[in-house]
Amino acid sequence: MTMSWPDLGALELLVAVADHGSLSAGARAAGMAQPNASRSIARLERHLGVTLLHRSTRGSSLTDAGLLVVGWARTVVDAAHELLDGATSLAAGATESIVVAASQTVAEHLLPAWLGALRAIHPDLRVEVHVTNTHDVLEQLREGRCNLGFIEGPHPPRGVNHVVVAHDEMVLVVPRDHPWAHRRHPVTAEELRTTPLVTREAGSGTRVALEEALGGPARPALELASNAAVRVSVASGTAPAVLSRLAVTEAIAVHTVYEVPTTLGIHRDLRAVWTGPRRLRGAAAELVTIATKGSL
Repeated sequence: MTMSWPDLGALELLVAVADHGSLSAGARAAGMAQPNASRSIARLERHLGVTLLHRSTRGSSLTDAGLLVVGWARTVVDAAHELLDGATSLAAGATESIVVAASQTVAEHLLPAWLGALRAIHPDLRVEVHVTNTHDVLEQLREGRCNLGFIEGPHPPRGVNHVVVAHDEMVLVVPRDHPWAHRRHPVTAEELRTTPLVTREAGSGTRVALEEALGGPARPALELASNAAVRVSVASGTAPAVLSRLAVTEAIAVHTVYEVPTTLGIHRDLRAVWTGPRRLRGAAAELVTIATKGSL
């Protein structure tokens, strides 16, 4: 007897469970409520006649058979998405479009070159870019308002696929007439915790990384929504700031701000993030490849 095809959504969910480590995490990545996810996997098990998950009070994990099925399911899911992507391109006259959301640091200093390289390969590609902070990039991604995101921050985000595409360092900069401007010994985290700073807004990757390095909240003298605004505020004498080196390299070179050594040592990864299948396709996949090759 020939078995009918299993539900593609259930196969996508099973792959998400494998990629994210649990049924609950896989359900979140697939945009599905956990009770519905449990029923979907149970139906798939009945359909295939195979137990796919170990279920216990501590959660669910893949069985040995489940691990084998995931490998086959991934091939089916990838092929299905390739078919849909190709058909969509044909229906649109072979003109692809993507929506990219990027955090300020990536959008201001890295993304333009990446997109230029992508357009050289696909001159007819339509790209819409949303520039915001890391928190909002992830929100747009989860709400389906963009195809691909680029974020900054000290830790990998939960519930989305992600890959490191570049590295970044954060540095302390001060106005030219600040007492620290020519300081030779490093400024400590304790000193920065008690010093009013010009900061990015809450929710930005820059702010999160700073406060994690400080071991607590910063003391904002002024909160601003872009790296450029923070940099100009420092140069005008408002207060010191801790910013991405990408955002202050030129200002340091012409001495509108001065870099001061610290004990913080903030090094962070910049990541591409997306939802759905773990394997990206089309222009989004090519953009991530360009970003990774150009930065790491």
